[in-house]
Amino acid sequence: MFDELDKTRSIFRKFEPLAARQSAVLSSGEQPFGLRFDDVQSATHGRVNGRDILLAGTNNYLGLTYSRPCLDAAHEAIDQHGTATTGSRLANGTYSIHEELEQDLADFFGLPSAVIFTTGYQANLAAISALAGKGDHLLIDADSHACIYDACRLSDAATIRFRHNSPEDLERRLSRLPSEGARLVVVEGLYSMLGDVAPLAEFVEVAHRHDAYLYVDEAHSVGCYGENGQGVAAAQGILDKVDFLSGTFSKSFASIGGFCVSRHADFDFIRLMSRPYLFTASGSPSNVAAAHAALRQIRSEPELRTSLWARANQLHEGLVRAGFEPASAPGPVIALPRPDQETAVRQWNELLEAGIYVNLAIPPATPHAMSLLRLSVSAAHTSDDIDKIINAFSRLR
Repeated sequence: MFDELDKTRSIFRKFEPLAARQSAVLSSGEQPFGLRFDDVQSATHGRVNGRDILLAGTNNYLGLTYSRPCLDAAHEAIDQHGTATTGSRLANGTYSIHEELEQDLADFFGLPSAVIFTTGYQANLAAISALAGKGDHLLIDADSHACIYDACRLSDAATIRFRHNSPEDLERRLSRLPSEGARLVVVEGLYSMLGDVAPLAEFVEVAHRHDAYLYVDEAHSVGCYGENGQGVAAAQGILDKVDFLSGTFSKSFASIGGFCVSRHADFDFIRLMSRPYLFTASGSPSNVAAAHAALRQIRSEPELRTSLWARANQLHEGLVRAGFEPASAPGPVIALPRPDQETAVRQWNELLEAGIYVNLAIPPATPHAMSLLRLSVSAAHTSDDIDKIINAFSRLR
């Protein structure tokens, strides 16, 4: 598989342990990473190898990928603006639809500044690396997403990790810093792997007491939490105190892209500072229009959140009755730790054979070297869908 000329200098040598692990996973059945869908028929149903599959691992929290407003907006944008911008925002890539979405996002969060990006990954990469520079300090939760870690590598700031969801550990580390330089604390509202929620009210109090800014990634929580769907910060009553809030369009917004909003008007200057923003083609018209339509639905249809939480509570309670121990309280993400990788892989295949698709998560992609079966709930799931998922888990060996 790998170069035979001189293994000591093979550029692929580093992949050998990964190849061995992949082989072990494949020996149990289907390829779980990059599973090919024949087609996807709705927010909750698709086909794999000719079999109907109930989707329970798509992050399509509000089920809007097939909503009529999102579909119509995407079609209309293609007809009006074409398939792509073919340029960055600072060249030819700023259309009226980009600026209109930014204005409506700022209004949605009640903040003065909003910038949209081509992907959610890029949003954190661009914003964090531009905000924290040489002589500054980045303090990040140890369980942060890969894009946050990559943003730290791109930044010239010193990076310090603190214990997951621990305001006390953050305080200890902030108290040891020199007085020079800016301080940026980065956490997530809802952690996508285990589904646990951050104590943001405590984090914002600790950060501001030590003259630090707080940056919250709400990629998995906007649309799901808060009375108006503004996320965990809003649900905990501290949205106006968060300095920077980022999110993605690839979850509740049923599209592709990302954003960052701020209570600081000067945040807008990152458009001239951030290399990932400066040198990336802007979001395609169809994606921007679909995300904007989804935002309007998030604002005007609270029943989507009501349905999501009804299904999340039903699934969580059913899995507990079936003998499972979810990693966190009921929510859009429900993760089930398994005793080892072999069990997780085998049960993932059993679920797929039963017509249920969930996410398989194994090290090194998981915190604390855990092996998980990860489910994401959708407002589009019916009560019968959830019962089918619970019954499939009940039959696992």
